[in-house]
Amino acid sequence: MEECRDPTIKLTIVMLSCYFRDHSCRSPDMSDQPPVSLDVDADGIATLTLNRPELLNAFDLKMIEAWRAALESAETDERVKVVVVTGAGRAFCAGGDFEEMAKFSELNSLERKNFLYRNVHRIPLALERMDKPVIAAINGAARGAGLDMALMCDLRIMAQSATLAETYINIGLIAGDAGSWFLPRLIGTARALELFWTGRVVGAEEAERIGLVNRSVADADLLKVTYELARTIASKPQQAVRFFRRAVYQSQTMALNAHLDMVSSHMAVLEDLPEHRAGVAAFRQRARGGN
Repeated sequence: MEECRDPTIKLTIVMLSCYFRDHSCRSPDMSDQPPVSLDVDADGIATLTLNRPELLNAFDLKMIEAWRAALESAETDERVKVVVVTGAGRAFCAGGDFEEMAKFSELNSLERKNFLYRNVHRIPLALERMDKPVIAAINGAARGAGLDMALMCDLRIMAQSATLAETYINIGLIAGDAGSWFLPRLIGTARALELFWTGRVVGAEEAERIGLVNRSVADADLLKVTYELARTIASKPQQAVRFFRRAVYQSQTMALNAHLDMVSSHMAVLEDLPEHRAGVAAFRQRARGGN
């Protein structure tokens, strides 16, 4: 295959879809790089970095396994209060790696279904079980499943130069990782269908306007703004943060009376915790004119 030399054409080919990349642009030696890194700072902020920058963080099976393991590690690590997900290099995630998807296409239909069920689907399910806030810092292009992975996070902060697209339609596929579950819940059915049916690219300004991301910021400020938000959340009473997460997500599939029953139980538990009592005492002191 002739090597693509024009950087614009190369990026277009790389980003055509979450399942197709031009492997002629592949770096010859990446075997010594961990596909995902996880670091925890003193404030309890865990940073999960997708770490295949030469491939625009396109994922293969090894990366999926590392991604799931990192999420489960962050969930069980008592130090971790908030998780930040971002990509190394100039992309957030280009979707699926070409070589992995070439193997995928050689399987029969049941094997392909089970590949998704046993591997890719473990990421959204791990995030659903995650009892801690997860923020996506979208540093660059997110395409197809790469965008869907950002949608699975609780909050999204996007660099102004980054772009988003649901590109499955370009190769006659649908989102096999629950993108069609997450996207309409964020931006509504009609807008979601437009993005799925056209595969068009969405810039940061539009993404913020339609609610696809919480905020778009200057590229240089992306991590600063993301970590400021993460530290604000980490500074709050953590059990209340986690109960809010449960209440909001579970409310989407609950009747009102069931939801009220659940949150009354949450309230009763929280009122027994030292964080609540300390907060009430501090409020009373301020109301009396104390410092």
